[in-house]
Amino acid sequence: MNETLVLENRSAPVRTGTAVRLTGVAKVHRTDRIETVALSEVHLEVGEGEFLSVMGPSGSGKSTLLNIVGLLDRPTEGTVEIAGQAMNGLSDRELAPLRNREIGFVFQTFHLIQDLRVRDNVEIPLLYRRLPRGERRALAEAALERVGLSARMGHFPAQLSGGQRQRVAIARAIVGRPRILLADEPTGNLDSRMGDEIIAILEELNREAGTTIVMVTHDARLAERTNRIVRLFDGRQVQ
Repeated sequence: MNETLVLENRSAPVRTGTAVRLTGVAKVHRTDRIETVALSEVHLEVGEGEFLSVMGPSGSGKSTLLNIVGLLDRPTEGTVEIAGQAMNGLSDRELAPLRNREIGFVFQTFHLIQDLRVRDNVEIPLLYRRLPRGERRALAEAALERVGLSARMGHFPAQLSGGQRQRVAIARAIVGRPRILLADEPTGNLDSRMGDEIIAILEELNREAGTTIVMVTHDARLAERTNRIVRLFDGRQVQ
């Protein structure tokens, strides 16, 4: 099943460079009996400081696109560039530190470690940078303050509401000050009020920190708040 892209302009901010460039990207899943085309001929540029949303029906390749941008998956065809650097020729060992430094991830289901306190959850990405414990703690506390959870640093995830847990996930994603933030249905498990709070945090990060954000969402109301919408459809490209 093919998926294609439709781009809608949404008064994007002035760009000073390209954060992400996909050229002719395709992703094909193969087994002994079947071949499934998840993405086909994707050409996409995301400017530095842009807030872009990706929409489309279930199974349209949205998460596949996000995984390729996030260097969690490799395209079958085409090239991926992050901040002007080609990713295709790099080994997994070379990609790992780039991913840790340049990209933050926010997921629908939070992916918090239940037996770690909030501050310890947020520190996790910094463990791979071999930072001193005091520096890790200071960065984690600053990230939690940014999302309004300074008073919850010592709590466990089970003691928090869904919206608070997603705030922790955002703090974990931004603790290393990445250039790019990828959010896969970040409001999917939240009610509309909490969803609006999460989008407001993303908007603030985009506006004040200049973070480039690519967000997958089914919520057209939230997508309209971003600079641009990329639509994925089954089978053909609609201009």
